[in-house]
Formats: sequence, structure tokens, C-alpha cells
Amino acid sequence: MNDTDDLTGVKVMVIDDSNTIRRSAEIFLTQSKCEIILAKDGFDAMAKIIDTHPDVIFVDIMMPRLDGYQTCTLIKRNSHFQSTPVIMLSSKDGLFDRARGRMVGSDEYLTKPFTKESLINAVQKYAFKRKATA
Repeated sequence: MNDTDDLTGVKVMVIDDSNTIRRSAEIFLTQSKCEIILAKDGFDAMAKIIDTHPDVIFVDIMMPRLDGYQTCTLIKRNSHFQSTPVIMLSSKDGLFDRARGRMVGSDEYLTKPFTKESLINAVQKYAFKRKATA
């Protein structure tokens, strides 16, 4: 592990109804010393976001009850969290999904299954940009 992989103190939330995806993200991010907050859906996430104030949020598009687009909209409409980077996760790599993600305020779009490198790169890009503007 090199110094750029050390993300000590960065709080990352992963919202996904797939236990496998949550677990993979947790393993990758823990190796880089991130503080991980996991949520199984948008409703679960909303209470945890208020309690934990994550630095970066990854949200799956396809979830029951409250999908990723709705969850992102709720996060971005809250004045306390509108500057929090939200990265959409999807197994679909379509232009429509990317455009819709942008319309609800997402900052980036990662295709699943993601690699450790793509996940860490996204956290580095947004966590440090956010800390610089804070």
C-alpha cells in the first residue's frame, strides 16, 4: 500500500441492497483506512447520513423502496448535505442512466462490479476536493 491509498479519517457511506457489494466496498475501503458506514437502502441511509455526516456517498441505482435517484435527490435537497459528493453505482453502463444521475445531482457514476482502484480513486478525488473547500 502506498501513501495515496491512505484515506485515514475519510467517512464513506455505501448504500446498496446487495450484501456482496456492501461487503466488497467495505473490504476495499477498510484497507485504505476509511471509516465505513453501510446502508441497505435509501431509508436506512437517510437516518445514518444525518448521524454520521459522511464525506463521500456511494449509492446503488436499483434498490427497493427508495431507489438511488430518489435517495440522491433527497441528499442534494438537504442544505447540510448538498455539497456532499454522491457517486451512483449501477450494473448498467448506459447513457440514459448517467444523464439521469446527473439530473438528480450525482457527482459521478461507477459501473458495478467496481474495482478497488476505481472505488479508491473516486474517494480520493471527492474527499480531498471537499476537504479543500470546507
